[in-house]
Amino acid sequence: MPKAIRAYVKVVDSISHYSGLVAMYLIFALLGLLLYSSIMKVFFLPINWGVELGQFVMVAYYLLGGAWSLKQEEHVRMDLLYGGWTVKKKARVNLVTDCAMIFFLCLLLYGAINSTIYAFDTGERSFSAWRPYVAPVKVVMAIGIALALLQAIAILIKDWATIKGKALS
Repeated sequence: MPKAIRAYVKVVDSISHYSGLVAMYLIFALLGLLLYSSIMKVFFLPINWGVELGQFVMVAYYLLGGAWSLKQEEHVRMDLLYGGWTVKKKARVNLVTDCAMIFFLCLLLYGAINSTIYAFDTGERSFSAWRPYVAPVKVVMAIGIALALLQAIAILIKDWATIKGKALS
């Protein structure tokens, strides 16, 4: 494999690792936020922004952790047949599913970018009592999908290298 491709895989794997760390710490922020919201609801005046902000943090957690889960192969897979295959056969089958995943992520990214542009152009707000702007969460959504797409391309490259007998780790 050329050095540029090896560098791409290494950089994307590193970015996915750090986005996974960010997502990991977001869960603690989410727990703190929901604890604060619960305490306020039970003992003081309920806050009207806690649950919705929690939903936004959950979106960030889910989407920013997506690239990490792809990198670590922590996603759902049907291992009934797959588990008994050779490494090269797994890589060949993965090439097909990698291409399908890349196509799907490209469609998602296209929609996310259009939705984000729309949110900025119109000043789109949520339909709740709090009415926050939704553009920031849509930016995070687009970034998370882009990171997953970059990682999917890196996985495709790794599978191709495995088929060629030059595995990248």
